Amino acid sequence: MRLLHTMIRVGHLQRSIDFYTQIFGMSLLRQKDYPEGRFTLAFVGYGDEKNNTVIELTYNWDTDHYEPGNGFGHFAIEVDDVYAATEQIRAQGGEIARDAGPMNAGTTIIAFVKDPDGYEIELIGAKHQR
Repeated sequence: MRLLHTMIRVGHLQRSIDFYTQIFGMSLLRQKDYPEGRFTLAFVGYGDEKNNTVIELTYNWDTDHYEPGNGFGHFAIEVDDVYAATEQIRAQGGEIARDAGPMNAGTTIIAFVKDPDGYEIELIGAKHQR
């Protein structure tokens, strides 16, 4: 068994695809419209789905806004340098929810970013930064 993907509902598909591909350097792996169901699925990630866990972006054509809810926590992405990644994301117009720094009650360097729909992404320093 393995984890295939995590699905989130997004209000504007292209805006979300641009966010994950341009700001986080993921690739758009596949995208398909389902006219009978009035939705589109797009899969983004760092490599092919055969060997990598990816994010499924679900766009329901008749819904332009979702509340992330209080049950969902966050995605986590490892980066070489959290401080540099945070500044690069900020320079590209990304919303920083928590600036880079040591985690509460620990030494691991982390930061939090919000995607266009308000989902949080935790940036975690690579092992050499911990």
